[in-house]
Amino acid sequence: MTPEQMREDIAEMNEEALFADGFDDALIGSVRQFNNTVALYDYQACIEVLMRDGLDYDDAVEYFEFNVVGAWVGPATPAFAHLMRKEASDSGLHDV
Repeated sequence: MTPEQMREDIAEMNEEALFADGFDDALIGSVRQFNNTVALYDYQACIEVLMRDGLDYDDAVEYFEFNVVGAWVGPATPAFAHLMRKEASDSGLHDV
């Protein structure tokens, strides 16, 4: 599914859903909470987008945290996931 198709599907679920400009490569789907659906982005993929644009890791994280994650614009604000998975060999969760 392309980012454009994902945007369309999310907008069908919530016509007021907002999207993070410039981060289409990091859009992974939607998240639903209390009857509210918003766009869902992979946090690490967003950092990688900024690094591709020329920022080093620390500057990318600082910029992203302040200007994107910290930009609350109401209940339609996108969500950013730190993806984790449970490994079969132990019971702990690990970043992917």
